[in-house]
Amino acid sequence: MCELLGMSANVPTDIVFSFTGLMQRGGGTGPHRDGWGIAFYEGRGLRLFQDPAASVESEVARLVQRYPIKSETVIGHIRQANVGQVSLANTHPFVRELWGRNWCFAHNGQLADFAPSTSFYRPVGDTDSEAAFCDLLNRVRAAFPEPVPVEALLPVLIQAAQHYRRHGVFNCLLSNGDWLFAFCSTKLAQITRRAPFGPARLKDAEVLVDFQAETTPNDVVTVIATEPLTDNERWNLFQPGEWSLWRRGERLAHGQMGE
Repeated sequence: MCELLGMSANVPTDIVFSFTGLMQRGGGTGPHRDGWGIAFYEGRGLRLFQDPAASVESEVARLVQRYPIKSETVIGHIRQANVGQVSLANTHPFVRELWGRNWCFAHNGQLADFAPSTSFYRPVGDTDSEAAFCDLLNRVRAAFPEPVPVEALLPVLIQAAQHYRRHGVFNCLLSNGDWLFAFCSTKLAQITRRAPFGPARLKDAEVLVDFQAETTPNDVVTVIATEPLTDNERWNLFQPGEWSLWRRGERLAHGQMGE
């Protein structure tokens, strides 16, 4: 299985702390050696870093650690390959344009007997994850040829996630830069940090950060990960079938599907 990392914040925020913990799981404290990637939104722009090498050994990952890019929305991923060879084309997150915006997607899980029909969006690589992303965007494009508010879009996203879930494990993060959508099939955790801020200690590296010294009283930062990244904070665990929608660090909507 792979691992996910997402962030939604109300001010441009760097994710170096969380990324440092996740990077260790890519071949250090975890088995996810088959590539990694991270995408940072900057307005309508998107900075995307990917490497099919293990993140714990990746020079590109070290560059990202040394280069504290600030963003309000981030999606990251470390891969343990199940479907598709280890290659750059199969490295998450995947990005496509829709409605004049960059849409970004990362998936944790494996889908069996999954072969959606191709339409406007087609996979470049050969993973079930990218196939699901293309199918999801084709559903959105068919339902709404022109942009709609995310509230109108939600039923399509939820219905698609429920469909993919029937084929196996489907934990995912999706964003168009304005909002962050998370869906849990089996495992996902979340923490929202706001004043009063305190210290946080990574589980996978000897790193301690005092967020009070790094933030202002008005900052709100939500981090979503497959497994909690710190061992001295309380993370909220998603339930199977639970979804949530975030913007600027705050949860706009959430719900839970049945089996």
